[in-house]
Amino acid sequence: MSKVTPATRALTVAGVAFTVHAYDYDPDAESIGLQAAAALGEDPARVLKTLMTLVDGKPVCVIVPSDQEISMKKLAAAVSGKSAQMMKPPEAERVTGYKVGGISPFGQRKQVAIVIEQSALSHEMVYLNGGQRGLQVRMRPTDVRDVVKAVVADVLA
Repeated sequence: MSKVTPATRALTVAGVAFTVHAYDYDPDAESIGLQAAAALGEDPARVLKTLMTLVDGKPVCVIVPSDQEISMKKLAAAVSGKSAQMMKPPEAERVTGYKVGGISPFGQRKQVAIVIEQSALSHEMVYLNGGQRGLQVRMRPTDVRDVVKAVVADVLA
């Protein structure tokens, strides 16, 4: 497994501190985020999942704790939209350049709006996908917010 991905390159270019953590990815896991948290021995609230959505037909990346679900209504409101829905996996892969299960908010193929759940900022350090299945990056949540210029909002169901 390569530990250099478009995501880790984007973080290096941004000049933020991060560490890379590999784990045994289970493609059959019911929840990829929860499986990553268990494999890393971390609290699921600190292991963030990256979800691709459509708000009024436009791609929006959402970062939330792996043990939580998104309120589509709150997400749409966070980006001044009317309605939101999950993006279909093939479209998410095309937009981001990453495979589902390895989608990172960093180094995506296309620049899209990004929303981070406000509760994620309460932790000293968080984990996010590092751009491939079985690879997480650990960093400060404020650095996540700043690097991707994320909107901070309550988007939990």
